[in-house]
Amino acid sequence: MKNFDGQVLFLDRADINTDEIIPAKYLTEITKTALKPYLLEDLKLEDFSPEDIKNKSVIITRENFGCGSSREHAPWALEVNGINLVIAENFARIFKQNMFNCGMMAVELGKEKIDEIFTTFEGKETSIKTDFKNSKLNISSTEANMIIDFTVSGFDKSLVEAGGWINYANKNY
Repeated sequence: MKNFDGQVLFLDRADINTDEIIPAKYLTEITKTALKPYLLEDLKLEDFSPEDIKNKSVIITRENFGCGSSREHAPWALEVNGINLVIAENFARIFKQNMFNCGMMAVELGKEKIDEIFTTFEGKETSIKTDFKNSKLNISSTEANMIIDFTVSGFDKSLVEAGGWINYANKNY
């Protein structure tokens, strides 16, 4: 199972699409690793630079993350950059399933909770510890700490535990 702990990258914008996650011009690459330097290259967000990704392993963002073209490359680009957990109000359906199919997590929290997280932690060095077994996120900075319950469907939880769809299928079929 992948690691779901680490430093947080806050992306305070809704509707971040798959072309912003990994631009289409890189979809001809034949390895996941080749996608690494291009993650969020075209993201339009004030006070954001692709350099902000360094040493981050969790993204917290707003609604409709991963909208646009369906492509496995978007979660792959996150994965090769060490980002295995994205927390948002909601996700585009195909993007969300692609995350779980890769053994990664897409956690949905209500708008009020996301607002509270941004208000409490944005602009501060923030980390998350994930208690996958008990479905809890422990978000902390030097000034605050918050424990949040989350839910993942039983099937998606099985995909994450297996390390993704291929491992799950090999084990169960």
